[in-house]
Amino acid sequence: MKGVERFALTGQVALVTGGGGGLGAAGALALAEAGADIALVARNRAKLEAAAKAVEATGRRAVVVEADVSDPAAMVEAASQVVRAMGRVDILFNNAGITNPQSLLDIAPEDFARVLEVNVTGAFHTIRAVAPAMIERGYGRIINMGSILSGRGMANRGAYCASKAGLANLGAACAFEFGGAGVTVNTLGATVIVTDLNRELVRTQPQLYARVVDRTPLGRLGEIEDLMGALLFLASPASGFVTGQTLFVDGGYTAG
Repeated sequence: MKGVERFALTGQVALVTGGGGGLGAAGALALAEAGADIALVARNRAKLEAAAKAVEATGRRAVVVEADVSDPAAMVEAASQVVRAMGRVDILFNNAGITNPQSLLDIAPEDFARVLEVNVTGAFHTIRAVAPAMIERGYGRIINMGSILSGRGMANRGAYCASKAGLANLGAACAFEFGGAGVTVNTLGATVIVTDLNRELVRTQPQLYARVVDRTPLGRLGEIEDLMGALLFLASPASGFVTGQTLFVDGGYTAG
C-alpha cells in the first residue's frame, strides 16, 4: 500500500455499538466516508435509522440491528444478523456506554453495577460475538471507546472511572490473546467531546468543564473531528503493528 491507501477502508465492514447518536453515529459516518459498510447496533431504532441514512448518503451500505449490549444472547444474534446481511465484520467499534455522575457514597449499588454492565461487560459480550470470526479469517480491528478516565480518577465519576479503566485493560488482555491471529485491539482515550447533546451545556455552563479545560495544554474541549482521525487510524491497515494501546485524544490532558 502507498500513501493514503494505508488508511482506506474500502470493502470492509464495521460494526458500531451505540451507533444511534453522538460519537457512535459520528464514528459510523467517518468509517463510511473512508469506504466501509456499516452495521449500527443500539436500542433506539429511530436513532439508528437516522444514522443509517447518513451512512447511506455517502454511498455505503448500512444495516440496523436493535440490541442491548448487556445481553449476551442478543449480541450473538446481532452479530449473526450483521454477517447474514454484510458477509463479515472487519472492524468493531465498541462505543456503547453510559455514565452516572454521583459520588461513591451516594450511588446505589445497582446503578454502579449497571455502568460496569454496559461499559465493560457489554464490550466483552460484543467482542465474544465478533472476534472468533476475525480470528478465523486472520484479520480484525477492535477499537474500544475509552476516556481520559481510563487511567485517572475524578470525583463523582467513580463508576465511570472503574468501567473505563476496566475497558482499557480488557482491550490490552484481548490484544495478547488475539494478536497472533492478526486481530488488533486498542482503546481511544477521549477527553470530553462536544457534540450536539452537550454543546449548549458547554456554552452556558462552562464552569462544569473548567477542570478539564484548565488542565488541557491545548486549552479547550474536544470536537468530534478531533477524534475521527484517531478512530480511522486504529480501524485501518495503517495501525497493523499497534495493539494493546490506549491512544489518548485529549489535547494533552494526560501528559502531566
